[in-house]
Amino acid sequence: MSEQSRGGTAYEILRVPHNAPAEDLRRAYRRRLRETHPDTGGSAELFHEVQLAWELVGTPAARRRYDARSSTTASARPRPRGSEAPSASSPDDGPRVWTAGRTPGGTRPRPKARTYGHPGGWSRERYLTLLREWVGRGVTVENPYAPDLVARAPQEIRHALADALAEEATAKRLAELGSAFTVWHDVATALGHDGWSADASAPATDPAKLDHVVLGPTGLFVVQSEDWGAPVRRKGRDLASAGLPEKARPVKALSRRARVTKRWRVRLDAILVVVADDQLETLLLPLGTGRRVPRFAIRRSALAGTLTVGLPGVQILTEDQLFDQRTRLQQSIRFV
Repeated sequence: MSEQSRGGTAYEILRVPHNAPAEDLRRAYRRRLRETHPDTGGSAELFHEVQLAWELVGTPAARRRYDARSSTTASARPRPRGSEAPSASSPDDGPRVWTAGRTPGGTRPRPKARTYGHPGGWSRERYLTLLREWVGRGVTVENPYAPDLVARAPQEIRHALADALAEEATAKRLAELGSAFTVWHDVATALGHDGWSADASAPATDPAKLDHVVLGPTGLFVVQSEDWGAPVRRKGRDLASAGLPEKARPVKALSRRARVTKRWRVRLDAILVVVADDQLETLLLPLGTGRRVPRFAIRRSALAGTLTVGLPGVQILTEDQLFDQRTRLQQSIRFV
C-alpha cells in the first residue's frame, strides 16, 4: 500500500468533513480500518492513527470535546496581520493526531488494550497436572515441554498444551486492539470452578471458563481459542473436526457457558471460536444464532481487524453504554 502516515486532524485521517453526520463518520471509520489494516496490506502506523482518530470523535461526547479544543486551538493560533482566519476545512485547523506514535518528547509506545487475568494459565496448569499423573508419581521430568515427551503423551495431554498455546497466541492478537478495548482472560463461569470443568461428568472440552471476554466500541464478545490439531468445518450450527470426539458440540457448550453474561447484567453481542489460519477455509464462518447471539468461527489473523471494524448487525456502543458495560464487568468477573 503506497499510502503514507502523515498525521493530521481526526477528520482528515478519517477522510470526512468536520461537519459529517455521525453515520457517515462511522462508515468512514470502518472503511479506513479496512484500507489500513496490516493484515490486508495496510500500514500499521496509519491503522493506529485511524483508531486514535475514532477515539477522539467516535462518540457524540468525545466529538464535542474535540471540536471545542479545535475551536480554541484555531482562535489562539497567531496569524499575520491582515490575514483571514483559516476555514473550517483548513489542514491546519484543530488538534493533530501524532504520526507514527511520535510525541513532541520522542517516541510513544503504541497503546495496548487493557488486559486482566492470565491467558493460557489454566490450560498450562491442567497440562502439567495431567503430565505428572501420566509419567507417574516420583518421576522427575526435567523439561515438561520437551518435544519428544509431548509427542509421546496421550491426546488429552497434548490437547491441553495446544489449548494453552492457542490462548496465548490469541491474547497477543487481542492486545493489538488498542486502548479503547478491555480484555479479560481465563474468566470463571461457575461457582466452585477449581476443578477442570463445571461438573465431574463434563468433558475436558467443556471447562468452567471462558478463554477471553472482550469489550470495546464495537460490542461485547466471548472469544474462545481452540486447536484440535486438524481442520474444522461447519456441522449444522456447530463445528466438527477430526481432532474432536464424534458427538462433541463445542459451540453449543461454549454458548451454554456464555450465559454467565446474564448474571453480569450485560448484553453479549457475539460468540467467536478462534482457530489457526490453516484450520479454517474462510476468514469468518457464520454458525447461526443461539438465544439471539450470533456465533462465528474465525481465523486468528482476522480477529483483531474484525473486532475493530465490528460484526454485521452489531451496533456500535455509545460512550455511556461502553462505560456502563465495563463497570458491570469489572464488578462481576472472576477468574479461574
